[in-house]
Amino acid sequence: MTSPAAPTVAAPPERFNYADYLLGLNGGRAGKTAFIDDDGALTYGALAERARRLAAGLRGLDLRREERVLLLMHDGNDWPVAFLGSMFGGLVPVAVNTLLTADDYAYMLEHARAQAVLVSGALLPVLNAALTKADHEVRKVIVSRPRAPLHPSEVAFEAFLAAQAPLAAAAPTGADDPAFWLYSSGSTGRPKGAVHAHANPYWTGELYGKAVLGLRESDVCFSAAKLFFAYGLGNALTFPMTVGATTLLMGERPTPEATFRRWTGRYGPQGAAPLPPEGALAPRGGPSALGGVKPTVFFGAPTGFAGMLAHPALPPREQVAMRLVSSAGEALPAEIGERFKAHFGVDIVDGIGSTEMLHIFLSNRPDRVRYGSTGWPVPGYEIALRGESGAPVPDGEPGDLYIHGPSAAMMYWGNRAKTRETFQGGWTKSGDKYLRNADGSYTYCGRSDDMLKVSGIYVSPFEVEATLVQHPAVLEAAVIGTEDADGLVKTKAFVVLKPGAEATEGELQNFVKDRLAPYKYPRFIAFVHELPKTATGKIQRFRLREQERHSGVD
Repeated sequence: MTSPAAPTVAAPPERFNYADYLLGLNGGRAGKTAFIDDDGALTYGALAERARRLAAGLRGLDLRREERVLLLMHDGNDWPVAFLGSMFGGLVPVAVNTLLTADDYAYMLEHARAQAVLVSGALLPVLNAALTKADHEVRKVIVSRPRAPLHPSEVAFEAFLAAQAPLAAAAPTGADDPAFWLYSSGSTGRPKGAVHAHANPYWTGELYGKAVLGLRESDVCFSAAKLFFAYGLGNALTFPMTVGATTLLMGERPTPEATFRRWTGRYGPQGAAPLPPEGALAPRGGPSALGGVKPTVFFGAPTGFAGMLAHPALPPREQVAMRLVSSAGEALPAEIGERFKAHFGVDIVDGIGSTEMLHIFLSNRPDRVRYGSTGWPVPGYEIALRGESGAPVPDGEPGDLYIHGPSAAMMYWGNRAKTRETFQGGWTKSGDKYLRNADGSYTYCGRSDDMLKVSGIYVSPFEVEATLVQHPAVLEAAVIGTEDADGLVKTKAFVVLKPGAEATEGELQNFVKDRLAPYKYPRFIAFVHELPKTATGKIQRFRLREQERHSGVD
């Protein structure tokens, strides 16, 4: 077990409203730009006023403290208003993935017993389809940037705010009171609603955003991960606001082209002023007047980095302003980090977090990067690796990863069995396999249900995948176990080649044999056009296993 010394951080007071804390923290920055989207800029002063107006409006609907409000919105300046305004009023925003189906949203509406919905106009049709399917309790639908005339049960976000006087004081919530929910990815079965307290984002901002990443007030932060993810919520809202920085928000998908436009400040008209004058919002409805603002901090994920590095439009080093780059969501292959550093001169700081722990608890450092490992425990968090019996495992052997830290979720709503399985006496079971290295860093071995035993020896799918992507023709790879003709488990790799590249099965097998222990090389290789992934870009190996079961033995 590792227990690093935590930085000296005062605990929040017993009476604590996180939204009130963040807005108060930036009370002296009223004229500074807090958020920029494609339609304009939102200052810290305007954010505080609008959040207070939203809080007043929600309370005016006779919503009571701790009742849930579904937040189904694309990233934009209305998102932080909706999230913070709900919490300021003592309500509990339930931020959900914008890429799901009407059936998914129907389940969430019922499961969370949402009393109101805050929704982007572009997502209103799928929400309405969900409302017709669900036995819901929704009283009002508040629509950000509507695209069509609204029904009587719907109201435009701007009109809703304009009809309210700002709520004078925040709801008197406690540090341990429910503040917001985030749904797990739901890779198997129904997604689980992780309930986070008001104190939880405070701890991640202090222990990671400030103490490890060293974010600054002068930074412009840009996250490929969206705000409804735990990773994106810290990257693009709680961390920047903790230090008074500016965040660049992007509503569209984080394709390489879209990301490059933000990196190079080309998402607005050329020649525009780099920042708007002090005030509330820049005019909406036309092109952004914010072209030229370049992020100094970028938060991405390995799949995205791989796609960008392989893209022909990858911008040269001199066109970007990034001083810090972070990665999470899945383990970063060393080859990707090294290629990124060679091109841009900036290391990728890889770490691991989870919806249950809210953000990163094991990480490399900006001044200490060991590619191929996830780094060292974040001070303030304890890490333990346990074997199948629950006993600690020695260094160099894989074990189940457990975390002890102040940002753990309170529970999964309405799921006692899963709560007990995951949250165990102050420790959170991650579901990941790791091993501890001699220098105290940790190396990812795969999800607990992804680990393979080949010839009686554990094989990490990630280790084989990370080796395959070092081949110049390979873009992505996923490894699972499959039975051979004798019924023995062997490794099988699903490989996506780079556009125009060629490679043979034997060539890739020999490539792995030259770099890993012989028993680890993939006995079978299938070339595919794409890999199944979650909305966060994580490879869904269980879908490949299902595919194998249905197709039979090769």
